[in-house]
Amino acid sequence: MASSDVARPLRFQTDTGMRAPSNPPVDNHDAKRQSCRALPLAGHVGFDSLPDQLVNKSIHQGFCFNILCIGETGIGKSTLMDSLFNTCFDDCMSTHFQPNVRLKAETYELQESNVRLKLTVVNTVGFGDQINKDDSYQPIVDYIDAQFEAYLQEELKIKRALYNYHDTRIHVCLYFISPTGHSLKTLDLLTMKILDSKGYLPFAVVGSMEEIKIGNKTVKARQYPWGIVQVENEHHCDFVKLREMLICTNMEDLREQTHMSHYELYRRCKLEQMGFRDTGPENKPVRMPDSKKTSRRESLQETYEAKRHEFLGELQQKEEEMRQMFVQRVKEKEALLKEAERELQVKFEHLKRLHQEERIRVEEKRKLLEDEIMAFNKRKAASDILQGRPLPATPTVGLKKDKDRKNSGFM
Repeated sequence: MASSDVARPLRFQTDTGMRAPSNPPVDNHDAKRQSCRALPLAGHVGFDSLPDQLVNKSIHQGFCFNILCIGETGIGKSTLMDSLFNTCFDDCMSTHFQPNVRLKAETYELQESNVRLKLTVVNTVGFGDQINKDDSYQPIVDYIDAQFEAYLQEELKIKRALYNYHDTRIHVCLYFISPTGHSLKTLDLLTMKILDSKGYLPFAVVGSMEEIKIGNKTVKARQYPWGIVQVENEHHCDFVKLREMLICTNMEDLREQTHMSHYELYRRCKLEQMGFRDTGPENKPVRMPDSKKTSRRESLQETYEAKRHEFLGELQQKEEEMRQMFVQRVKEKEALLKEAERELQVKFEHLKRLHQEERIRVEEKRKLLEDEIMAFNKRKAASDILQGRPLPATPTVGLKKDKDRKNSGFM
């Protein structure tokens, strides 16, 4: 501590009316700054234990860490998780016959020494198994945004419970690439481009929980026909580097970056969509009121009212557009019905005309037939007279009735 700070005089005013020597007028800010001075401590107070208190609080509360594993079925995601945390997680085998990509989250309670870790492993089931892989990455992006949205909704509550809230936001994304020796697949390129802000470095990793005896020691390794690959041998693979980077060195940094960078970006975009702004209409900072009780309330109330009026205006506009669209569709339907009615009327008139013409033709044929019958009867009567036969009674009345009945049936 500087000696000049210790020797600085302290100005005060007592209740007895004694006053400090008069000084030239100074600014209030400078006066407050001059009235405060650092004092040396005569003995131990104890606020140097604040870091220890923070550590104890964190240990008592526990930690959470969420890993998203993206890769094709059978590539070794579960085996790598078992190798990283030196345990066997219960995970059922997945088939290659999934209709679409879905994400499955499993949460485990782990403890190392006195530190408790709530680990959530999110696995992509059916990733890369579909014939059409154009939108295979979309469920992954939707899942990440859904966890951000759930945390944001908890923050926006009046009664928040973030202390006991199970934070499911993804802290790290591990993308598994199949070691084919060829170029990357199109699905790998598209997905990594979408998740570009979530990965750091490529690692060549081998994971295994199988223990193999090599020399005088037993190590975790994977045995192949051409040799043995030791998991924790840095000359064989990058497993140790990945474990050190992911768990021992950067776990807390990944948690903090998820909250301070990725979540903050999502939160800012969502609040801007909801109508919240840090600047006013003239691009000036929003001035908070002097009253502490009404500052936050009035700001939120004004934003809510503005957003409410905007929403009501948009709703009325949409209602008017829907009404106009409905009226237009009704008019179009009426026009179609009128056109159909006109076509039916034209068709009816045409059929009626055809029927009338057919009736006239039938009537003419009937008259011709009657004339032929009368001529035949006359010739028959003349023939009977010449041959001396009696004339038969002509059924004129019955014939007339049959003609009327046939005509009525035809009509």
